[in-house]
Amino acid sequence: MDALKATGVRHAYGRGGAKTQVLADFALTLPSGAFEVLMGPSGSGKSTFLHLAAGLLVPEAGTIEIGGHDVTAMGDAAAAKFRRRHVGVVFQAFNLVDTLTVAENVALPLRLDHAKPDEDRLRTLLAKLGLEGKAGRRPDALSGGERQRVAFARALFAEPDVILADEPTGNLDVAAAKDICELLRTVNREEKRAILLVTHDPVVAAAATRVHFLRDGRIVATHETDHDPAVVSRLYLETYR
Repeated sequence: MDALKATGVRHAYGRGGAKTQVLADFALTLPSGAFEVLMGPSGSGKSTFLHLAAGLLVPEAGTIEIGGHDVTAMGDAAAAKFRRRHVGVVFQAFNLVDTLTVAENVALPLRLDHAKPDEDRLRTLLAKLGLEGKAGRRPDALSGGERQRVAFARALFAEPDVILADEPTGNLDVAAAKDICELLRTVNREEKRAILLVTHDPVVAAAATRVHFLRDGRIVATHETDHDPAVVSRLYLETYR
């Protein structure tokens, strides 16, 4: 079963004469265990699609399935519950709760779902993500790279079908961004989690196996990255020249 499948997705912002079409007949299939990237100019619909796939927005038309479940047919409450159990979401702004510790932030989705966190998995996951010994710290005592690692730990903890990452390195310096790229590849390889990532950075995109280029709300080209930023940059320029 595919981790994610989108068919005929359409979405617009505004109304009437001010309406702007962002996605138009968008289609994408992300196989289980795949690591792929969406790239494109600002306004091409990359982040909008991730928000739709996470059930944070509802499309005008089309379907988005995650693990065979149609998230576009769910109401707000059902989508929130499904997201906690099946979708890991990572944003550029980390979105950690400042008053909670690292461990409490990671376990929060399960707590909201009235489930008891597996303490052994929590310790193992924090160690794997380079956060060993930091379970009791709060976000303001961490670096930007460490906070993003906590966000990934939270996304992984419930063993989701797919991780959706929206510009996860956007607020990081070069060294921290490189660490996150390595982390993404490790997560994909060892945790066997499908990852769909949005980025403008060819270095980040090269961590993935395939890149999809968007224009006017649909995918216009798909290529292998060869894990080479130079290849991604060349393909980007060829697509949007």
